[in-house]
Amino acid sequence: MATRAFGVPMTRREDPRLVSGNGRYLDDLGEGALAVAFVRSPHAHARILDVDVTDALEVEGLVAIYTYEDLADDPNPRVSEPLPLLIPHPALHAPRVNTPLADGIVRHVGEAVVMVVAADRYVAEDACDRIRVEYEALPAVVGLPAAREAAHRVHADVPDNVSAHLVQEVGDAPAAIAAAPHTLSLDLDIERSASMPMEGKGVYARWDAGDRSLRVYTSTQASTSVRFALAAKLDLPVDRVEVIAPDVGGGFGVKIVHPWPEEVLIPWAAIKLGREVKWVEDRREHFISSTHERGQLQKVTVGFDDEGHVLGLDVEFWHDNGAYTPYGIIVPIVTSTQLLGPYKPGAYRVEFRSMYTNTVTVTPYRGAGRPQGVFAMERTMDAIADRLGLDRAEVRRRNFIQPEDMPYDHHLTFQDGRPLIYDSGDYPTSLEKIKALVGWDEFEAIRDAARAEGRKVGIGLACYVEGTGPGPYEGAFVRVETTGKVVVATGLTTQGQGHETVFAQIAAEELGVPVDDVSVTTGDTRRFKYAVGTFASRAAVMSGNAVALTARKVRAKALRIAGEALEVDPKDLEIVDGVVRVKGMPPEAHEGIPLRTVAVLSNPLRYAFDEEAKRATQFAGTADLTKPPIDEDDEPGLEAVDYYSPIRSTFASGMHAAVVETDPETAEIKILRYCVVHDCGTLINPRIVEGQIHGGVAQGVGGALYERIVYDENGQPLNASYMDFLIPYASEVPTIETDHLETPSPLNPLGVKGAGEAGVIPSAALFASAISDAEGFFVTRMPISPSELWALREQNALLEGTK
Repeated sequence: MATRAFGVPMTRREDPRLVSGNGRYLDDLGEGALAVAFVRSPHAHARILDVDVTDALEVEGLVAIYTYEDLADDPNPRVSEPLPLLIPHPALHAPRVNTPLADGIVRHVGEAVVMVVAADRYVAEDACDRIRVEYEALPAVVGLPAAREAAHRVHADVPDNVSAHLVQEVGDAPAAIAAAPHTLSLDLDIERSASMPMEGKGVYARWDAGDRSLRVYTSTQASTSVRFALAAKLDLPVDRVEVIAPDVGGGFGVKIVHPWPEEVLIPWAAIKLGREVKWVEDRREHFISSTHERGQLQKVTVGFDDEGHVLGLDVEFWHDNGAYTPYGIIVPIVTSTQLLGPYKPGAYRVEFRSMYTNTVTVTPYRGAGRPQGVFAMERTMDAIADRLGLDRAEVRRRNFIQPEDMPYDHHLTFQDGRPLIYDSGDYPTSLEKIKALVGWDEFEAIRDAARAEGRKVGIGLACYVEGTGPGPYEGAFVRVETTGKVVVATGLTTQGQGHETVFAQIAAEELGVPVDDVSVTTGDTRRFKYAVGTFASRAAVMSGNAVALTARKVRAKALRIAGEALEVDPKDLEIVDGVVRVKGMPPEAHEGIPLRTVAVLSNPLRYAFDEEAKRATQFAGTADLTKPPIDEDDEPGLEAVDYYSPIRSTFASGMHAAVVETDPETAEIKILRYCVVHDCGTLINPRIVEGQIHGGVAQGVGGALYERIVYDENGQPLNASYMDFLIPYASEVPTIETDHLETPSPLNPLGVKGAGEAGVIPSAALFASAISDAEGFFVTRMPISPSELWALREQNALLEGTK
């Protein structure tokens, strides 16, 4: 029997290379290239009065200094124009996007003002230190309350600081709430955070003046999109531009923006200077000039009956989009739609405003608006349970969409512009699984026993539904070599998720070959030219299905060719361990024909390059002389290209439960248990899904208990280093207990849904629930530190005393 590949928990084939220092990252390339450093704004909001480079010109090794005026003077006017607004939306009525170098005004600390090119990075930094920029400081708008007040403007022509205003509603939520037996209102707050990939951004460009071609290496999540963007900005034919994503040390969303200013400036300088040019982001640059996420203020009003059924839900929130909107308003749209989770809300109304502030721009970060939405909905479920004195899990169960309701149409518009329709899911079963896994029904006794010992322990629960696999398409190339090896290429990039392993498993399963015979290339526009990118848990859904469909085309062709050679109907053939043979016939009775031979026969060569190719030349005696060597509707080679384009997104789901203990004196929060039940449809590689969950939970723990970007009232970041921005070590990440449910998606051939962001999505809501249970008061703001928990205790003790 052939060895199965699909659904098998194989170890990741890329790990030995990546964990042994043999990865090939951006800074491993371009030895000897000129280096770039930037002068970045020290002000959150200021007018640039003058740039004096006189002293910098004396630095030995300096090659060039560029300001916005140099871009404006370039014969190609596009290079000085604002960067693209990647995803316009009708509700985004005041979009504003920055230019590659600041055009007269800076709007956040870290915005690039001057680019210096030198012999190496040390020289470039020395030159930056000698450049004097004169600023006129302007009032800074910091934080959502200041943005809403609009006493000052981030953009002079946006008087209310509102970039976008969107309302979606189903039914009459205000009327339903007014008529409900019970109502509640919650004011919630999630602070701003940021993704911290081990490798920051980086760009390395080589210009071939003779060929007028450009090759760019960049640590991106969207190499093909960078390619098209660069061709447009630099006024080059697309086929003269190659973009390659080498090994990328983590993305988490921050590297999906394209093009970054540096992705335009470094190639532009390479062309202008006729030299190789490279820039690699340092950690402080990543804090102040990449992008952030999360920050929202939310107001939830809910009406419900005596049983806890939600009758009407009205949510208004304000989203901090920072200084610019290059990625549109995807994050708040996701919050507004994914907020509903696994529940039937009755009537629903959501209204949001996306606000400009003089802080770093906000774009999607792992989870992309979902943690905020889950925080709003799950805090609401807990609040309903508190009000009615019901079990928190029971209130959730009573509001679930049922399996027989699938596909379930929320009658809203999702981030991909398509209807918000859940494809499949079984939320009641997931709830029973998580309750059993964490011991929910037995916990009351545990809590009581701990209290008797003077300890504070609490249990939390949070549910979510995650839109995954948004389109519009991904493609794949598959070829069987005359050696029998299989080559797979997809334009989708990879940042350590295990794509090489997963895509190889899919191709191996479809073609009936050993996984070790399949090689995979990702993110290289020389190998595959059309793709969208790696984000929103879409790789397995989009590229996975593209690989499967393409491999099926190759398989069909292989069976046809083998059938002709064996004089057997292709329907009676199968491929096992790389050999085409008659179904049901034992191998000892029928040798079959190896795929490598089928690959040879697929290409009627005139020249015998090697021993295998001799079998396809015109005098080999294998040709059917009644037909042309290649039929009109055929082509040489055992290879194919195909694309997968879904009608709409898939929707994965899950439930997390945690047990925490809060120290009565220090308010330290300790995680005693962390349990996950997850449903991402059919599992391709359970081990990799497990790893994705673990990584996401680690990131969620950081977001709930440690990580926040802090600004002062002038817009100065106060913790832009790992000395001050706390991320969890392995010692802070708990043992994660998991269970799985598989409800295959009916929308794609493999039945898969994405899993990449699941672990991080419910964490803030989960810990708020568990800490509230341990402390006996309601937590409305995350992340929460021990000092904040201590302050909440003081505040609640004071309130209790005034009753």
